[in-house]
Amino acid sequence: MSVRIAAVQMISGCEVGANLVEAARLIDEAAAEGAQLVALPEYFPMIGASDAARLDAREQDDGGPIQRFLAETAKRHGIWLVGGSLPFAADDPGKQRNTCLVYDQTGRRVSRYDKIHLFDFARGEERYDESLTIEPGTEVVAMDSPFGRMGLAICYDLRFPELFRAMGAVDLLVLPAAFTETTGRAHWELLLRARAVENQCYLLAAAQGGRHPNGRMTHGNSMIVDPWGEVLARLDKGPGVCVANIDPARIMDVRASLPALKHRKL
Repeated sequence: MSVRIAAVQMISGCEVGANLVEAARLIDEAAAEGAQLVALPEYFPMIGASDAARLDAREQDDGGPIQRFLAETAKRHGIWLVGGSLPFAADDPGKQRNTCLVYDQTGRRVSRYDKIHLFDFARGEERYDESLTIEPGTEVVAMDSPFGRMGLAICYDLRFPELFRAMGAVDLLVLPAAFTETTGRAHWELLLRARAVENQCYLLAAAQGGRHPNGRMTHGNSMIVDPWGEVLARLDKGPGVCVANIDPARIMDVRASLPALKHRKL
């Protein structure tokens, strides 16, 4: 039986409160369209803030206002909610974790993933080095859910196929992201479709998409991709939701006709 899933796209700013209000509005929209699983983008509560502000916004593993928002919103709508990512406490007091949390329809937290691969890019005046402020995670995360076996990754992780292979056979990959316009225009769709095809699963990618208050431009193009690499839904730029149905029978059909996962040697 098919189920309806949704990717929320945002253009988050520096103020957590304002971003939570916008996230709530868009989750309401996705739920109204029948989505049973909703994913938010990377850093949906805060983008473009100073390093000090991000450190101040870190939440502990035992709770915080962003976590309360996610739990209460999932419970209110009776949906599974993938909380994009938020700044989380790290072992290094001068850094943070980039953490994705998943809540079930009762508001219970069922999974946590800390971003493993940290983005480092330099071209002209455009420069990023996440390792300066972020502590990498170490655990590969996949879980059972009403939507099948679900794997979690964040943004730059998309470029490392071995991470997804380490999850084992999954039915759905969920990838919150904030791809830059430069790298996204070149590689985003190509990589999303490749990960879906090589793992013969659905992929739900929720992105930041547009010009942020600090001037940063993110690529957007949140999308849902099927196991054959077909794009079922897409949102180019701007806040909104993209919604599609996923069907376990489609996964079985693709894997039966082309049993590539069974043919793996390594």
